[in-house]
Amino acid sequence: MKLKTFSLLFVALAAFSFKGDKKAYQLFDAKGKESNYEKMLNEAKQADIILFGELHDNPVNHWLQMELTKDLYDIKKKDLVLGAEMFEADDQVAINEYLQGKISEKTLKDEVKLWPNFKTDYKPLLDFAKNNQLNFVAANIPRRYANLVYNKGIEKLDSLDAEAKNWIAPLPMKYDANLKCYKDIFESAGGHGGENLPKSQAIKDATMAHFILKNYSKGKLFIHYNGSYHSNNHQGIEWYLKQANPNLKVFTIAATEQAGLDTLAKDLIDVANYIIVTPEGFTKTH
Repeated sequence: MKLKTFSLLFVALAAFSFKGDKKAYQLFDAKGKESNYEKMLNEAKQADIILFGELHDNPVNHWLQMELTKDLYDIKKKDLVLGAEMFEADDQVAINEYLQGKISEKTLKDEVKLWPNFKTDYKPLLDFAKNNQLNFVAANIPRRYANLVYNKGIEKLDSLDAEAKNWIAPLPMKYDANLKCYKDIFESAGGHGGENLPKSQAIKDATMAHFILKNYSKGKLFIHYNGSYHSNNHQGIEWYLKQANPNLKVFTIAATEQAGLDTLAKDLIDVANYIIVTPEGFTKTH
């Protein structure tokens, strides 16, 4: 009887062990090989600029952003600079006033164009900068100007007054329609809107690159948070950074969701230096 009981217990434990724990994420390197956080951190800390590509509503992505930022701060201290797509350049003064404790969170919400998931996903990063007296760069073009490009064409930016042009990349903007990131946008829209749609994306990338470079100096480490599509395939923001300074060490992180975490989808090989894979159907932040 004891032998039978032991055998049943062994079978139950073996079945449980075989099933294993459910992973929340898996890291892969550029070649699609399974990797880990320590390896990613060791490579990231050697960069000049890190482009942390996220899925905007993925909680694991946001948790890893916070963890990486904290660990990089332990290494770089005051030489760490933060920046993000999620804040527009014309809101920089208000962001600075919040970082300096001159305005409250309520005033920040009243004055700045915040994303719906600001409180859960981006406020912790902003507060980390505030608590550690770090710069946080509002890097994106004001949305109204990206919309102007989409609706009226890139040439319409020339008609903006001088102050408004302080919040966008210098004109004329370089643009390569053959880059995959812009070709994909053009093709997915079936050519609707002509080149205005991909150019409205390009002016965002160019502007983010512009403000990253404006706030970066040798010896610093700049970590920038953006949608993964803004830096996938080492294009988008990175392309504009390299146009200005080909010698920059740019380290990219991409994010995706898959049904399984055992292998990386073939079309994601070389999409970034490291790829975060989370399960499909993961809980969203908004």
